[in-house]
Amino acid sequence: MLAGAAVISPGRVAASPTPQDRSETLAAQLHRSLDDTQRSLLCHDFDHPLRAKVDNNWMISKKSIQETLNPDQRDLVRQIFRHLHSPEFADKAVDQMIQDSEGRGFDGGTSVALFGKPGTGKFEFVLTGRHCTRRCDGDSTEGAAFGGPIFYGHQAGPNDAEPADHPGNVFWFQAKRVNEVYQALSGKQQSKALVDASGRPERATQTVKLTGNKDGLPGLSLSELSRDQRGLVEAVLADLLTPFRKPDAEEAMKLVRAEGLENLSLALYKRDDVGGDKVWDVWQIEGPNMLWYFRGDPHVHCWVHIRSAGKPS
Repeated sequence: MLAGAAVISPGRVAASPTPQDRSETLAAQLHRSLDDTQRSLLCHDFDHPLRAKVDNNWMISKKSIQETLNPDQRDLVRQIFRHLHSPEFADKAVDQMIQDSEGRGFDGGTSVALFGKPGTGKFEFVLTGRHCTRRCDGDSTEGAAFGGPIFYGHQAGPNDAEPADHPGNVFWFQAKRVNEVYQALSGKQQSKALVDASGRPERATQTVKLTGNKDGLPGLSLSELSRDQRGLVEAVLADLLTPFRKPDAEEAMKLVRAEGLENLSLALYKRDDVGGDKVWDVWQIEGPNMLWYFRGDPHVHCWVHIRSAGKPS
């Protein structure tokens, strides 16, 4: 868990992002500041299909914010991005984006698009780049954590393939926490959780398409866990959310609890063990309306999609 991060306790009433949250007010300010040329490049109807897309390395608009926005507007984008993260993680998030920008810096390595209009209940800001799809929606996308599927990742250092202990990777702590769950399982449970295969293929938005299925999911059904083990899983899920701002983290946990931990499955992929150290680099937690897929080979890619039951995938 990040030092100083707030604990998301099971008994609390979960919040959701609102139009008054800091990222949302800044996104509305950005929208108001755009001239006609910028609007033609960056703004779309709320129901535009581009809003639902997620990928690991892409530009949602054809040009970067360095090419489309003035310095004050670019500063607004950086502030929006920072406030989508917890105060403890914001600096790390910005540093990761700069490090992964392949020399273009934050402004040259990111692009944005805005969907709908602020104040209408149908407005979303999306920022993309290498190892990034992030959203700011003020809860206009009902029943969707983070406003829809997100992607984050990190290549720490100059080499595409990281060593087994992933030194300097700001998201590797998440895999270590999930491996603690694996270590807390019985031998029989570990055998079910450990899948003799490689992880799922990465195919942009299809990577996180939800199945709605409770049965036939890979790995160990969490219905087989004891109360203590399930409590550990819930604590780990809360820790996975510590990089993100509190309203998004709390909304995600609310949706996970509504799904029921007993309907989730944990799979760790045996063939993707970097260094052969049996610290499993690739894993997923999946349920009918949730997928958290972490690929730590050769470096970290992570896909997250959490929705309430009955919402489209």
